[in-house]
Amino acid sequence: MPILQLSYVTSLMFFIGVGGVILNRTNILAILMSLEISLFSISLNFLIFSVYLDDMIGQIFALFILTIAACESSIGLAIILVYYRVRGSIRIDQASLLKS
Repeated sequence: MPILQLSYVTSLMFFIGVGGVILNRTNILAILMSLEISLFSISLNFLIFSVYLDDMIGQIFALFILTIAACESSIGLAIILVYYRVRGSIRIDQASLLKS
């Protein structure tokens, strides 16, 4: 598969993730999933260009991005779980506790 087609796929995945964050302002889980899609597309882009350029640095960056994404999702899900136990809902528009 040519590199241009793979770049189109990763760009499409990134814009789907960004669109999910921008368009969905009510559900915290959907926003977290959209962020994960964006981070995965960025790491996939690093991997594609790492293989294309025959360089190891892109693979190392992809490993760091995936590690950060795993930490972000675990911390985010823990915060959502605690928030759900306190408030009984995970909708952002009902989150008056978060406003200062």
